[in-house]
Amino acid sequence: MTHPADWRGVAEVLGGVGGLGSDGLVYRVEFPRSDVNLTSYGVSGLMEASYAAFARYPDGRTMLMGDLVVTEAELQRVTDAVQTHGLQQSAIHKHLPAHRPTLWWTHVTGMSTNPVALARAMRTGLDATATPEPLAPDTTPPAGLDTAALDAALKAKGRSANGYRFTFARRETISDDGRVVPPAMGVTTAFAFHPVGDGQAAVTGDFVMTADEVQPVIKTLRNGGIDVVELHNHSLTDQPRLFYLHIWAVAEAVSLARTLHTAASATNLAATGA
Repeated sequence: MTHPADWRGVAEVLGGVGGLGSDGLVYRVEFPRSDVNLTSYGVSGLMEASYAAFARYPDGRTMLMGDLVVTEAELQRVTDAVQTHGLQQSAIHKHLPAHRPTLWWTHVTGMSTNPVALARAMRTGLDATATPEPLAPDTTPPAGLDTAALDAALKAKGRSANGYRFTFARRETISDDGRVVPPAMGVTTAFAFHPVGDGQAAVTGDFVMTADEVQPVIKTLRNGGIDVVELHNHSLTDQPRLFYLHIWAVAEAVSLARTLHTAASATNLAATGA
């Protein structure tokens, strides 16, 4: 367990906006790409964010896991920056269909006895992009969404943060590089609902699954009219081996939530989300 003062140097390097989870395990900072007017299939106002998450272990070493959201033109500069500063890339992919401008997501990881050095390495990746300084998310409840009905459909409590979002941890212990990885490092199933009017929403997000869960989830999503966008790994040495399925749909919001709940029930997720 750590305390906010333990992460003061990391916070200073990464812009000061971030937070330590209530369990004291993970310090996390998000960097919304508010400079980008992101659209997909004509749906505007979508918001995607890079993140950096840090966890300290009993031997004094700190793990960084992060995800950088970059434009096509930025991708190679970011790759060179993080590689030069000792971070590993564990995945490069897209999350959204038919989106403009074209964005890529590159996952990075690092381990060091010096968390500030990890933060500086992450900073070099961010500085290779036009990502603005981090801002607190818009926590205004999104107009046009029945959030109570979404909570009921997903049997969890969502949160307003640039849309309406749900996050679910897996039940089993996840490890990477031989170390336990807390869910807040990014090992979660997550959905975001973006209102588009008349009770409808664009839904984005991803499922985290073991190999035997992948096909049942895909079949359930397609039966409910939800598009599957990408299927891939986020890590190189995770145990159990995990696969991530990114999704997209525009339809009546509560109906989408019911399909997502059915699909999530085919995976080993914890019962509640936030």
